[in-house]
Amino acid sequence: MKILVTGMSGLIGGALQNNLQPDHELTAFNRSDVSGVHCVRADLTNFEALAEAVEGHDVVVHLAAKAGENYSWEELRDTNVEGTRHVFEACVHAGVPRVVFASSGATVAGYERVEPYRSLVAEGEPPASWPLISVETPVRPAGVYGSTKVWGEALARHFSDTSETQFICVRIGLVNAEDRADTPRARSVWCSQRDVVDALRRSALEPLKDNFNVFFAGSDNTRNYRDLQAGKDLVGFVPRDGAP
Repeated sequence: MKILVTGMSGLIGGALQNNLQPDHELTAFNRSDVSGVHCVRADLTNFEALAEAVEGHDVVVHLAAKAGENYSWEELRDTNVEGTRHVFEACVHAGVPRVVFASSGATVAGYERVEPYRSLVAEGEPPASWPLISVETPVRPAGVYGSTKVWGEALARHFSDTSETQFICVRIGLVNAEDRADTPRARSVWCSQRDVVDALRRSALEPLKDNFNVFFAGSDNTRNYRDLQAGKDLVGFVPRDGAP
C-alpha cells in the first residue's frame, strides 16, 4: 500500500511509521524532515503542495494537529480547521480511496464536567457504575481544541456523502511519551502507544462497508467511560493494554 501520513514527526506518527514501514510504501507530509521515508516538507496551509503529495496514494492518515488548549485560536484555526479541510479536499480531488482522521476523545470530554464522569476521572473511589459514552452519544467537546475535532468529523461526513472517498475518524484517547497512565484522569482515558498504532493500522488497512465511520481508540482501562465496541465491530480493534 502507498500511505501518506501527515504529522509523522509526532509521537503517534513515529510509532506508526515503525509499525507500517516494513510492509508499506510511506510518505510523510511534514514541516520538518522525517528520517527513513520520503518526506514532502510543507505546511497544511499549502493546498497546492498537499494536492500534489496525495496523488496516487491508497490511504492518507491525517495526524497533524495542534493538540490541547495551549494554542491560540489562530494556531488551532490554521492547522486543525483550515488544514484539515485542505487535507480532505486534496484527497477527494485526487480520488484517494481512504482517509484516516485522527480525531480525539476531546470530542466528548465535556461529559467529565458532570456526574458520574466527573468522579470517574478524579482521585478516590470511582462510582459503582456508569453508562458508557458511545459513538451514538451527542458530542460534548472540551474546549476549542475538542471543538475543532468535532469540525473535522463533520467535514469528513460531508465529504464521505459527496465523494467516493472513505473516511474513518479515530477518537484517540490520551497518548503520552511515558506510555503509562500516571494520573487519575489518565487511568480513565489513556491509550497506549501499541494500542493507538493498532487502531490506526487497522483503520488504514481493514475493509470497510460504509464511507463514514467513527470509533473510540483507548486502552482497556478499569475507569474507561468510552465505549470501545465500535472499533471492534468496524476494524477488529481490541486493546491489549490497560490501566492500572
